[in-house]
Amino acid sequence: MKKKIYSLILGMLFCGANTMFAQYEYNDDDEYEIVITDEDGEEEIIELPESMIENVDSLLTLYHTKAYIQQDPSCQPTETDPSFEDEVYIERLSKLPTIMEMPYNEVVRKMIDRYTSRSRQKVSYMLGLANFYIPIFEEALESYGLPLELKYLPVIESGLNPNAVSRVGATGLWQFMLTTGKRYGLQVNSLVDERRDPLRASFAAAQYLRDLYKIFGDWNLVIAAYNCGPENVNRAIHRSGGSRDYWEIYPYLPSETRGYVPAFIAANYVMNYYCDHGICPMVTDLSAKSDTILVSRDVHFEQIANVCNIDINLLRELNPQYRRDIVNGNSEPSAIRLPLEAINTFIDNEDSVYAYNVDELLNKRNTVDITEVQIPTRTYSRPATPRQQYRGSSGRYSKYKARKGSSRHKGKSSKHRRRSENITIKKGETLSSIAKKHGTTVEKLKKMNKIKGSNIRAGKKLKVK
Repeated sequence: MKKKIYSLILGMLFCGANTMFAQYEYNDDDEYEIVITDEDGEEEIIELPESMIENVDSLLTLYHTKAYIQQDPSCQPTETDPSFEDEVYIERLSKLPTIMEMPYNEVVRKMIDRYTSRSRQKVSYMLGLANFYIPIFEEALESYGLPLELKYLPVIESGLNPNAVSRVGATGLWQFMLTTGKRYGLQVNSLVDERRDPLRASFAAAQYLRDLYKIFGDWNLVIAAYNCGPENVNRAIHRSGGSRDYWEIYPYLPSETRGYVPAFIAANYVMNYYCDHGICPMVTDLSAKSDTILVSRDVHFEQIANVCNIDINLLRELNPQYRRDIVNGNSEPSAIRLPLEAINTFIDNEDSVYAYNVDELLNKRNTVDITEVQIPTRTYSRPATPRQQYRGSSGRYSKYKARKGSSRHKGKSSKHRRRSENITIKKGETLSSIAKKHGTTVEKLKKMNKIKGSNIRAGKKLKVK
């Protein structure tokens, strides 16, 4: 049963003296879906993209948010979301400078309402974070000749959170699955996940979007395929009788994908018309410029932070692809992004960086010695069976069996002793005399005992067999 509750959406934004609160009514089921009613009164349930379900808390933990984003004291948000006629939304969408079509319908309206009412505070923070990431997105899209309005795709993919991980394992700003990310050159292993790297992931996403457009030739189908995979879109096209119009294959798409293109249109709308809905963007104090430097040895963030006097959380924010705070330069030359003023400090103190607390922070062993335990030799004998006792009374058969068995057992124990025999070197003995005494060679003695020269000392243990 739907239970009506009230939520305070616009909470304290750092400076709370003049903060206003907006109150909206919604149902429990609205957490994960929206419901559309058609002309015949039939209800259609559409799943929301995961990023629209996540609350603003996922963005508040980011270093950029805590260090560089704050409320604009000159902007006061409205208490309620203004209501507009459908014609207003249609006109505003038509004025956006886009190649991709931005049509309006009831589903798009529901998605816009979601952003401008319940997700107002999150939109405010995303507008602040956009100053960090949108220039990267635009550079990648421009390099592949793609529509720049695709820069708002990460808004619905991850909510502009580079650390976002979906319930099925899609990761980063562009929410790459593991196999797709590797197909487009993103390295993923125990130490590195380049799906979290804003720059590399953006160029990989641009390449993927370009390839999808080569398949479908329609940007709405490209967006749908980015969400659910080209196989599901092709299946929907087949079920619709071959139509390549997103709004005609719409009923045959997965539930979440049916809301995905409308959510993308809504993201473009809200990131441009937020002021008309009384949403104040957070003010961004852009961080100091940064640059990358290549390292050819493993190095831990803590080593860099302590020697170069850098906040380790800033290092993590600038290098989200490193999963364990370790840059694995030993595998291949690896890039680490540092504040511009720290580049020279790192270069001038590179040896000190690598040496700092290395045994504790980078403690993987390259070689290990195996501890050998000398096991005492034991002789086992089996009791004679009645048949053996009977035959033993004749004398000759018994002696032959005993002699044969004794020899075989003796051979085994002798071999076992040779495998682990050690001696104590006596005064005056040399490798040559010891080798001759024990039926071996000087070279074998040196190899077994890892002796480089020819000098040995009395009183030391020496392995001879």
